[in-house]
Amino acid sequence: MENVIQDPRKHINEEPRDDLHDLVVGFGGMAGFMFVVFAIAVIVKFAIS
Repeated sequence: MENVIQDPRKHINEEPRDDLHDLVVGFGGMAGFMFVVFAIAVIVKFAIS
């Protein structure tokens, strides 16, 4: 079994990524999660008072 050294400039193992799409999905997901946390906090505050 030979260990074949690949040229790292070929980027063989990399998957094509859409960075802008990943950014938008990540930002939207985090904003949605924070909104859910905020809504729960408001509901709990009104339930306590």
